[in-house]
Amino acid sequence: MEHFVVSARKYRPQTFKDVVGQQAITNTLANAIAHNHLAQALLFTGPRGVGKTTCARILAKMINQDGTQSPDEDFAFNIFELDAASNNSVDDIRNLIDQVRIPPQVGTYKVYIIDEVHMLSTSAFNAFLKTLEEPPKHAIFILATTEKHKIIPTILSRCQIFDFKRITVTDAKDYLKYIAEQEGVNAEEDALQIIAQKADGAMRDALSIYDRVVSFSGNNLTRQAVTENLNVLDYDTYMQVTDLLLDNNIPQLLILFNDILSNGFDGHHFIAGLASHFRDLLVCKDQRTIQLLEVGEQTKAKYFEQSQKTSQQFLLQAIDLANECDLKYKSSRNQRLLVELCLMQIASVTFDGEKKNSSPKIVPPSHFEQPAKSISKEEKSIIRNNEYGQSGTPPKEAQQPSVENRTENDTCAPEATPANQQYFSNEVPNTSDPKIEEAEKEIPEQNKSELSSDETPKSVNPATNTTEKRERVSGLSLASIRKKKELEAQVKDKAPERETVMTGKFTETQLQAAWDDYVHRLKKRGEKILASILETDLPTLKNDNEIHLELPAESMKIDLEKGQHKLMGFLKTRLKNTTISLVIDVNETTAKKFVFTPIEKYNKLKEKNPLLDKLRTTFDLDV
Repeated sequence: MEHFVVSARKYRPQTFKDVVGQQAITNTLANAIAHNHLAQALLFTGPRGVGKTTCARILAKMINQDGTQSPDEDFAFNIFELDAASNNSVDDIRNLIDQVRIPPQVGTYKVYIIDEVHMLSTSAFNAFLKTLEEPPKHAIFILATTEKHKIIPTILSRCQIFDFKRITVTDAKDYLKYIAEQEGVNAEEDALQIIAQKADGAMRDALSIYDRVVSFSGNNLTRQAVTENLNVLDYDTYMQVTDLLLDNNIPQLLILFNDILSNGFDGHHFIAGLASHFRDLLVCKDQRTIQLLEVGEQTKAKYFEQSQKTSQQFLLQAIDLANECDLKYKSSRNQRLLVELCLMQIASVTFDGEKKNSSPKIVPPSHFEQPAKSISKEEKSIIRNNEYGQSGTPPKEAQQPSVENRTENDTCAPEATPANQQYFSNEVPNTSDPKIEEAEKEIPEQNKSELSSDETPKSVNPATNTTEKRERVSGLSLASIRKKKELEAQVKDKAPERETVMTGKFTETQLQAAWDDYVHRLKKRGEKILASILETDLPTLKNDNEIHLELPAESMKIDLEKGQHKLMGFLKTRLKNTTISLVIDVNETTAKKFVFTPIEKYNKLKEKNPLLDKLRTTFDLDV
């Protein structure tokens, strides 16, 4: 059995041109080598699996080549790799410093690659400072880490820092496609796209996932095989969920979510992916943002097709609801119910807005405010013939009960049967129509008196000979029209007359008495804030109809203006003068009136009750 080498090692880049997604850094390092401008201490930082150690090895190899060596020469004796995760003590750094003093036997430089350098202890960092700042001429240090913030500033200041970025989905997919061609694997573009997305910007993770999926599916790599092996929710699932949301099909939606959970997927992962799917649909609605969608061309066409079915308002509300569910998921005790509730809320967005039938299912009251079209005698005969046959006589079970046997519910408006439903409408009848006049004449005087009220008229026993079988009459009759006009005339007669102008004379004392009375009423109603504002200053009368009030703050003026209408209405009624007006002035210097000394308080109380001074002198009290 031949020894298997994983793709991450087999296809590790050997030159800077082979490095994926780090062109800016590789160009900088290549130019530094070419122009002999390379620093002796470098720090490579960035996420896992993006090429930090690979670039360090390529750099160590290139600086030792002078053109005489074989291209396959790796200069293993000149490259020293140290894992700082397991060699993080001061003694390990001291051993490294002792080795640095020895010049290389082959090549020009000795390169020390310290991986995961952030794991060094503080003492080890301090022991390494002097050597890192002034290393020997033949030594170059390359530090690699995924957590730059854990390195002390004195180390960072001595290094030339290179920040490696995440590998984009497109770059990872293209490199996987190149490897598949080299291995003779027939891979679908969507399958490679899912692997690249699952890797989350790490090329090493993408190659590891690729090896795992190829071992599962063989030389034919399909999207279905990738989704089954990786147990990921692909875009087809989310598109199916979105279609159910747009159709407001909540039962089928809950069944689909149950199937997703049964397949071992996490509800948190599902709701986060659904929010991302809505985001992808949103960027598809504008040609300027469609480039933000990192999917294949075939998948992009499907996204664009579904985005046309959705509105921007729906997508924004759906993203907001899904994001809120994502935030609450970990703290929820019933996580499944939380996701199901979120799905039902999203499904109700279009139901309440775009899909909801705006036509009312119950006839509004306004429908009965206008009379219906009148029915002529001939039309009544046709209706009876359609309902009961040519004889026009209803069977016994269909005949109306007598007045004394009829219940309260039997006196309601006429039922809309298929035969007479077409005669009920909102059209106002034309009183000049001869058919209407003829129908009006046929109503006996006794029946007209029964129709002169707004109450539902009682039905007459069909056995009586006063008239041929009377139809039930609702608010849609001619008599109701006449009654409505009478009521309108009565309301018009009872309408209040225009407010009369009163110009009664009053004194400032009467004004202040009415003012105090209104303040007392405010206190009884619980409006103590407005009452305290009115007590701030006594009103003064100027020009016989101008009431002046001085307040110490603008905020008090604003609060008083809100209740000014009721105040002026009370004063106009009490003083019998409708021409008075209120003028509010703001004087912040009057605020000092709110702070009284004990003597001032005593004098104020003495003004209200002179007996208080007699009490003080009798008992020889101090103020």
